[in-house]
Amino acid sequence: MQPKNLKRLLRALERQGLDVTYKNRIYSVRLVNSPDAPVAEVLLQEDFPIEAKALKQLANLASVRHPSGGYVCRACATPDFHPGDTGVAIGSVVENVGQVIPSAVGSDINCGMRLHVVDLTIDEFLAKRDQFVERMKGDYFFGTRDVTMTAQTMQALFQYGVPGWLDAMLDRATGSIVKSDLQQLAQESDGFANAKGERIFLGGSMNGNWKLAPEELVPDAGLVRDGGLATIGGGNHFVEVQRVDKVENRLLAHAWGVREGQLAFMIHSGSRNVGKFIGGMWRDKAKATWQKGLKYPDSQIFPLSTYSHPELVASYLQAEATAANYAFINRLLLAELLRLRLREVYKDVEAPLVYDLPHNITLAEGEGWVTRKGACPAHLGQPVIIPGSMGAYSYLMVDKGNAAFCNSASHGAGRIRSRFDLSRKGASQSEAELGLTGVDCITLREERRIKEAPAAYKPIQSVIDVQVEAEMVDVVAWLSPVLTFKA
Repeated sequence: MQPKNLKRLLRALERQGLDVTYKNRIYSVRLVNSPDAPVAEVLLQEDFPIEAKALKQLANLASVRHPSGGYVCRACATPDFHPGDTGVAIGSVVENVGQVIPSAVGSDINCGMRLHVVDLTIDEFLAKRDQFVERMKGDYFFGTRDVTMTAQTMQALFQYGVPGWLDAMLDRATGSIVKSDLQQLAQESDGFANAKGERIFLGGSMNGNWKLAPEELVPDAGLVRDGGLATIGGGNHFVEVQRVDKVENRLLAHAWGVREGQLAFMIHSGSRNVGKFIGGMWRDKAKATWQKGLKYPDSQIFPLSTYSHPELVASYLQAEATAANYAFINRLLLAELLRLRLREVYKDVEAPLVYDLPHNITLAEGEGWVTRKGACPAHLGQPVIIPGSMGAYSYLMVDKGNAAFCNSASHGAGRIRSRFDLSRKGASQSEAELGLTGVDCITLREERRIKEAPAAYKPIQSVIDVQVEAEMVDVVAWLSPVLTFKA
């Protein structure tokens, strides 16, 4: 079966300089004028709409090569594929040899997911829901959180990620962390019953360098009160309380501490202003180092080559890792604030971590580096967290290690309507048409509910089904939304 009006779509794409075919739920795309570039493949259900802009962005990315050496050897996209605002499609995955592409990661470095489970029933939670929500609104919206740190702790955070931050906190706890169970945090950072022995991808630690962080966050001495840490961010970022409705893989769910009837909380956030600082700086550096006299690439996507600038490639990767370390701590602190409030309201609550993994990241894999933009690494046996909209199921998955898709999986459902389309004059604001009926969204900004309404997103079940059928991932558990915090 093929999508309706496929021939018309392919003709329109050809007029835009794209060579596109569709077979067995895979779009294959390449720029007509770049026959040496790899064919990029997009996994999509037959009935999913696809935008020419997204295909063009993916084809542009697949054709990136540096005149001094360096090229993309493989490119693909996950089924939450849609256009990106900065010229790189969300859901893109590229494997590079001899080059890295800062703009392929963008400025939301290590945007990712974190999942905890809670031994509370839905009735127990709802009985004190209002008390809990008011406390969380203070932390997430009104700035009552206290994430004060010493200068040494901030340096350790950027340099070593979770282990460095935790060691520094064990030496001298500051802010609200003095109320935390530091032993529990240490255990969650040390091990997990998966193939790599992790609860956090890469142990929450990459090869950072605190000297590459924003200067105001790493003073020589004193205390740092960072307004960006433990913040959700805008767009599709969220913190959501959920219920484990159904377990499909009981063996893995048991190993991961997940049971039907539990509550869960899921966090989607990244490196915030640190990522913007580092991502923007290196996008500009890559452009500035382009060889004088050579025409800029039509895509305006500028790589850094190991042949001409090996020191810049190494420095970029370390800068990206620095922002990634910050993002791991940002999600940890968002979760820890929530866990502390749960304990205040519901008393003896453990709320252990299930897993934390990134979406926007460059990793040493394959022949060189794999860069994922709005797609998550998905290696054999690894947990994968795929959220739906705030009106639909989210999924805890296990990866099957499918090299055909660069060991990657989708990071969500993917948008089908832009934020502008949802908020433009004349657009329907009906709760029913937006899919918001019955949705408990906690926010101070009504436009956030509208722009992130369930109607903005693809049906998550179809996104999951096509990945299961392609043997990329398998379902471990279904999680239904209870309430969602949107900043």
